[in-house]
Amino acid sequence: MPFFTAPDGTRLAYHVRGEGEPLVVLPGGPMRASVHLGDLGGLAAHRRLILLDLRGTGDSALPADPATYRCDRQVDDVEALRVHLGLERVDVLAHSAGGSLAMLYAGRYPHRVGRLALITVIPWALGRSATVADRLTAARLRADEPWFATAYPAFEAWLTGEGEGESEGDAGSDSDADDWTGFGGFFYGRWDDTARAHLAAADEQTNPEGGERFHDPAGYDPPALRAALAEVTAPVLVLAGEVDGGPRPELARLVADAFPNAEFAVQPGAGHYPWRDDPGWFVRRVEGFLG
Repeated sequence: MPFFTAPDGTRLAYHVRGEGEPLVVLPGGPMRASVHLGDLGGLAAHRRLILLDLRGTGDSALPADPATYRCDRQVDDVEALRVHLGLERVDVLAHSAGGSLAMLYAGRYPHRVGRLALITVIPWALGRSATVADRLTAARLRADEPWFATAYPAFEAWLTGEGEGESEGDAGSDSDADDWTGFGGFFYGRWDDTARAHLAAADEQTNPEGGERFHDPAGYDPPALRAALAEVTAPVLVLAGEVDGGPRPELARLVADAFPNAEFAVQPGAGHYPWRDDPGWFVRRVEGFLG
């Protein structure tokens, strides 16, 4: 198990899958261990995935100061990983909440980013989040699913505060997996046994305190970040899922609009975890971008 040390002394772990040119991967959750990403639908056959366990998740140590779970406080962890790997520049893929960390990293270290792939990223760092209306609009796209009639009322109650838990950026971020089972299909393009198992593992893979602190608004300065990202010359891919409610494609496009050299793609039929819904489509599109 490879480790490196963050600037504040926290021991951080990463997992290596595949061979070839390295691709640093930042997981979402927020604050879910990288194990849930698997090999990103087979992307490890094309790139050497460097899957970072954010501080306090997976095999990484708990930090001495819980305030360092805040997204902007973890930017230098990513830079320390780059230095540890001995790379002049890094290609980065970030999923969901990890996209906020990736955007902050690109804004602070633009000359260290080779290519940047942002997968189903809500633009929290840019001052926008997915609304209840966003999520319910996307959910209604699933009306033909056999589980929709019972799942939709439970989902609506959960989002409006009448059910268990609260709405956060990523599925499984702040509640037990059992709270999600009745409407988990809305986060996946294919709601099958594999998806159910993936959802059921979320609770044990997630650091709840870290998840609550990650998106602290004090860690974001949207105008300053927009100005910084406008100077990022690295190629950027922003990929959204057609039936994802957090973010809907319209919201994800705002991420692409923040970069001067970005391309935008919508994966047909995909939810929040597009590499699980259609691995072949996902890998072809992402590898085609990464080259």
